[in-house]
Amino acid sequence: MAKLTLDQANRMAGAALAKGRELSLKPLCVAVLDAGGHLIALQREDGASNLRPQIAMGKASSALGLGVSSRVIGEMAAERPTFIASLAGLADAAIVPAAGGVIIRQGDAVLGAVGVTGDTSDNDEVCAMAGISTAGFAI
Repeated sequence: MAKLTLDQANRMAGAALAKGRELSLKPLCVAVLDAGGHLIALQREDGASNLRPQIAMGKASSALGLGVSSRVIGEMAAERPTFIASLAGLADAAIVPAAGGVIIRQGDAVLGAVGVTGDTSDNDEVCAMAGISTAGFAI
């Protein structure tokens, strides 16, 4: 089974940050987790607030934990808020129901997830997808 390497994780994080600079976004923070939810890489731009690493990891971890992007989790939270709220006590990491957490795939295999935070959730997601695509993986 394929595994993410530190080099791949750093390339994803760097590409996500580069996309943010290209779009003139607010300072971002990017977390890349492996399939087991363990942190491989974290990059926080100058000026990104102190809670951003936890939010980025929470978005990525949410996507891995439920098997869907954190955008979908946000939609689920609107439809079934009690269910999503109940997950907080079950999950080892935070559940962040906002776009910006995207699963990394290679074929049918889930390799991990990228979480981005710092700008609007829609822009965070664009940067996460850019990071994954730049490294040659599927979303």
